[in-house]
Amino acid sequence: MTKFINGHADIVGGIIIAKNESDYKALRSTMINMGCNMDPHQAFLARRGLKTLAIRIEKAQENAILIADFLDNHPKVGKVMYPGLKSHPQYQLGIKQMMGPGAMISFELKDGLEAGKAMMNNVHLALLAVSLGGIETLIQHPASMTHSKLSREARETAGITDGLVRLSVGIEEVEDIIADLQQALEKVD
Repeated sequence: MTKFINGHADIVGGIIIAKNESDYKALRSTMINMGCNMDPHQAFLARRGLKTLAIRIEKAQENAILIADFLDNHPKVGKVMYPGLKSHPQYQLGIKQMMGPGAMISFELKDGLEAGKAMMNNVHLALLAVSLGGIETLIQHPASMTHSKLSREARETAGITDGLVRLSVGIEEVEDIIADLQQALEKVD
């Protein structure tokens, strides 16, 4: 709810989903006793966001497909992990199971840690943030941001390489997002 359902990065919320009513009741009472209740204003904001969810996801996915293709063909990018690319190992499974590939892209910069830092220091439209799923394009480099306190070995064990970049594609004009990524990548040595 905090991310895609709300879409505007202005609430903190969650959803309880249970297989049966007895599990739901047990989970709900625990949630209430711990004070995990959404206030009325946040509930209003989440409901407001839900009304535009479909069109936001549609636009973000359209953008993400074009951006993933751009990144997949960029000489400074070694690998793009996005189920909307035909080169993705589960592309066919995604077509079978999903209505679209989503708006989250991970990609690997060839020159590792310093390349990731340089890119983060040079994006202008994409916002540096670890909360993904809003209307704006958000970008992060885990090795120098969220996971910087871990050793390189610990990061790699978790699948976080030095050049890994996560991109949550927003609904801006796709040409603007690509131009921002392009100019930032030009500054990567």
